[in-house]
Amino acid sequence: MFEFTIDATSGPARTGTLTLPHGAVETPVFMPVGTQGTVRALSPNDLRRVGATLVLANSYHLHVRPGEQVVEKLGALHRFMGWDRPLLTDSGGFQVFSLEGFRRVDEDGVEFQSHVDGSRRTLTPERATEIQWTLGADIAMAFDHVVPGAADEATARDAFERTMRWLARCRKRHAELKASHDHQTLWPILQGGAHLSLRTEGLRRILNLGDWTGLAIGGLSVGEPKAVMYDMLERLEPKLPAIPRYLMGVGFPEDLVAAVERGVDLFDCVAPTRHGRNGSAFTPDGPVNIRNAEHREDPRPLDATCDCETCTTFSRGYLRHLFMAEELLGLKLLSLHNVRYLIRLAGEMRAAIRRSAFGPWAAEWRRRYLDSGSA
Repeated sequence: MFEFTIDATSGPARTGTLTLPHGAVETPVFMPVGTQGTVRALSPNDLRRVGATLVLANSYHLHVRPGEQVVEKLGALHRFMGWDRPLLTDSGGFQVFSLEGFRRVDEDGVEFQSHVDGSRRTLTPERATEIQWTLGADIAMAFDHVVPGAADEATARDAFERTMRWLARCRKRHAELKASHDHQTLWPILQGGAHLSLRTEGLRRILNLGDWTGLAIGGLSVGEPKAVMYDMLERLEPKLPAIPRYLMGVGFPEDLVAAVERGVDLFDCVAPTRHGRNGSAFTPDGPVNIRNAEHREDPRPLDATCDCETCTTFSRGYLRHLFMAEELLGLKLLSLHNVRYLIRLAGEMRAAIRRSAFGPWAAEWRRRYLDSGSA
């Protein structure tokens, strides 16, 4: 149920098929983020229509509300959210460590204050693993310690070592849970900040723990310059195994192209829906701010090349009207388009890789997207 085959390569870029209990996923792939069991403003039918094959949900948020036991009682996460295709759950590490001033870290785990009701809770590697097992996603993530992108080596080393110790505990607990039923796989998260020596050491130690069906790269796109992220991916790529490579929290178009160019397979980010709700749309000619006055009487679609409902039905003028009138439909339509844009972008990259032409394709894509000066 947990297999990955590489179908074609073009330099470090590769396209493949990831087989999971709830279906097959072609890579590179963008995962829409359904933090609380829903991709904001979009229904499961919306996601199916735009071609989503893998969705991310967050175990921290579902743990604090409504609770994993409620989700389990209502049929586990797939049935709970009405999504019959593959799911991945984040461990909650990033969310917990973003609660600066509201959490305490020790070797056992993290004590934190719920953002929902203020109650004190404890999350350990074992509990994070158990919560995700109860939720029932196809892929669960190990509990990790995240530091800001600009963390010095000593700070990054401390979090890195803790992440490695916690990974061994996650792996042990997951193996115990799997003994009775094998419906979920566990992926480790490679930390180490912007320090190549830590990343290289971490990769070696992760692989020494045993075989994995995938590997996540965490702690990038957390405040460091993009050039640092790109350089780290480029230096890591020759050392990475052939298993699926998941770059966490990355979802701007230019970052997807740069990361696929450096051998990455999976991505997730709230950017397409968050920016859509704020009136910003991805297009082949760069981002468009639909609130700008120049779109007031514009009869053109948002993106003439796009096949989503937004672009095949409505004009830029109408979309601007929705935002100026503060109508909820506008938030949905731009979110829908942005998710479809990234899914189409992943499809274009897969096609370019199969033609062994990813380099020329990426150069032409950048020329148009980054140099167009869209409003």
